[in-house]
Order: sequence, then structure tokens, then C-alpha cells
Amino acid sequence: MSRSSATAKASKGERVKALPWAALLRATVVIGRRWRALSQRDRARLARLLRDSGGRPGKLRPKERRELRGLVAKLDLKGMGRELLGLAGARRRRGRRGRGRCPVP
Repeated sequence: MSRSSATAKASKGERVKALPWAALLRATVVIGRRWRALSQRDRARLARLLRDSGGRPGKLRPKERRELRGLVAKLDLKGMGRELLGLAGARRRRGRRGRGRCPVP
């Protein structure tokens, strides 16, 4: 069985156990820092919009969708993604050292 198909069949619990705790902690810090950067009022409004929509922006009125987009822009999800991908990239590079390479004669 290939590694990708084995990973796809792994249960959620098994995937969590395989995650390095240092990376999980770092991801929590990154996400928490972005969340705390919003004002208390913005955090409450964002939570309310997400609750009302059930996570589906199409369920909101156009004015509420614009407001949601503005609040999400304040979170800077693109920057957060870059920070989190940096964590995953570092982990991948470490794990792949020397695999699949031909020794140089």
C-alpha cells in the first residue's frame, strides 16, 4: 500500500497522534495571535456571523457578507497560511533527507 493511500485511510485520531506537538503548539500561537489582533467587538461580530451562517457565507445577506469579508481580511488569513505552510515545509524537508537519491560515485 502506498504511503498516500495509507495516510488517507488513517483515522482522525491517528493523524493527530502523528502530528509533532511542537508544530501544533506553534500553529496555535500563530492562530491565537491573529485572533487577538481583532478588537473584542470584531471578534464577537465575526463569531456571530459565522454562527448565523453555519459557516456558509451564501446564507448571509449581502451587507453581512461584505462585513464578514472585511473581518476576515483583518485576520490576514493569507499571511497566517504562509506562516503555517512554513511550519509544514520545514517538517517535510527534514523528513525527506536522503530519500530517493542516488549516491554520487
